[in-house]
Amino acid sequence: MKTKQTAGHLRIIGGSWRGRKLAFAPLPGLRPTPDRVRETLFNWLAPVIQGAHCLDLFAGSGALGFEAASRGAARCLLIERDTRAVRILREQVDRLDARLVQVVEADALHWLSGASQPFDIVFLDPPFRAGLLPDCIRLLENGGWLAPLAWIYLEAERGMPLELPERWELYRDRHAGQVSYRLVRRSAMPDK
Repeated sequence: MKTKQTAGHLRIIGGSWRGRKLAFAPLPGLRPTPDRVRETLFNWLAPVIQGAHCLDLFAGSGALGFEAASRGAARCLLIERDTRAVRILREQVDRLDARLVQVVEADALHWLSGASQPFDIVFLDPPFRAGLLPDCIRLLENGGWLAPLAWIYLEAERGMPLELPERWELYRDRHAGQVSYRLVRRSAMPDK
């Protein structure tokens, strides 16, 4: 009997689902945010995660969205275009009975071009070397997707320069192996 390619696994590291293992689709290039990076990120976000509305673009494994939900976010919207990944993400939602997590099958850039709603926290971790970050940043800032004082997590290959909008202020910046990860705070409108 032939066996299907098995899914990868990750564990939720904090909150109400701490220690729960989640499956993710075995897709080329899919690289869930490592435990150590997630631990650091969610330590940074600890004062603001409770009750936050979160958007996980390029959700992939769902590691960031599920971690946010486990730690008290009010709502987590996961955007993923790969049908296999979406199927497994939805299975994980059912398995956890995660009613506050919604999975949408869509291309992130196309989805950001639609009708907007503001989010308090956005996780932005597109496929490496795809050149998607600049367009995502522009669409998030100009499209009404960000709450006035939103937090934006950016993950990219190490050494990739990032041009941030005027209202985005770098809060934290770290590296782990070949990955750079940054947390940015959107500032209030400047006085004119």
